[in-house]
Amino acid sequence: MSKVTVVGAGNVGATCANVLVTCGIADEVVLLDIKEGVSEGKAMDIMQTASILGLNTRLTGVTNDYEATAGSDVVVITSGIPRKPGMTREELIGVNAGIVKSVTEQLLKYSPDAIIVCISNPMDTMTYLIHKTSGLPKHRIIGMGGALDSARFKYFLSNALGANPTEVEGIVIGGHGDTTMIPLTRYAAYRGVPASQYLSQETLSEVAASTMVGGATLTKLLGTSAWYAPGAAGAQMVKAILHNEKKLISCSALLDGEYGEKDLCIGVPAIIGKNGIEKIVEFELNDAEKELFRKSAEAVHKTNEALAGCC
Repeated sequence: MSKVTVVGAGNVGATCANVLVTCGIADEVVLLDIKEGVSEGKAMDIMQTASILGLNTRLTGVTNDYEATAGSDVVVITSGIPRKPGMTREELIGVNAGIVKSVTEQLLKYSPDAIIVCISNPMDTMTYLIHKTSGLPKHRIIGMGGALDSARFKYFLSNALGANPTEVEGIVIGGHGDTTMIPLTRYAAYRGVPASQYLSQETLSEVAASTMVGGATLTKLLGTSAWYAPGAAGAQMVKAILHNEKKLISCSALLDGEYGEKDLCIGVPAIIGKNGIEKIVEFELNDAEKELFRKSAEAVHKTNEALAGCC
């Protein structure tokens, strides 16, 4: 029996829980929130689709009852305030760091063997915070950002190609930020053929630019952070772990020399399986890509410095 806890019943957390249930990814899901009634109501609403959709997963909503999360195999942390229009992910750090630290402590009290998937923003820094405060081995802490950024990259690529998104390959590395992510257009492909054979360099650059501001574009349109794709990306990470998929997914991982960086959580390709991050895969980067990654890492290091003042 597999069990997953999703902390935060806001748009992202509720969507993640909904995907976990409707896709039958886990046997049991617990949705926890600090606000009375929200997780219970959303869990009830989702479960009322069970007879319609033929669902077998059991979803329970609870308010601040961490004991109900005991024995979770994977925990997904979405807690924190969302972005508002014009707000950067970095501006969230003061509030969200304290929330994420407290949530992590409570979760591990009841599920000491769980693998943690972090979605809270600023995601790379929150993932790093969990590494520094939890004492867990690094393979059990995963930041979701790269999975979402890569999904957005493939969306824009498929539109430019006029192709089915499931037949397009694309991966994003670097920080999960509008100016720090790096869509690797050189590795983009359509059914195994380099996308550069179908698209001009100018179009590929436009695709990359659209990807980088993908989150900000949605925040401007919606008035808050996006939730469908982020929630689904979190569920994708959980599925890869619970089902031991050994799937290559870009995620925020703690580096120890890979890509020339240390003591840093940042988006890199990794094999995700039952142990969490089973292997960091080092793509061969050209000089321009290496420089972009160096600058991205520098920016994430700088954001991490703010943790000293709030935790």
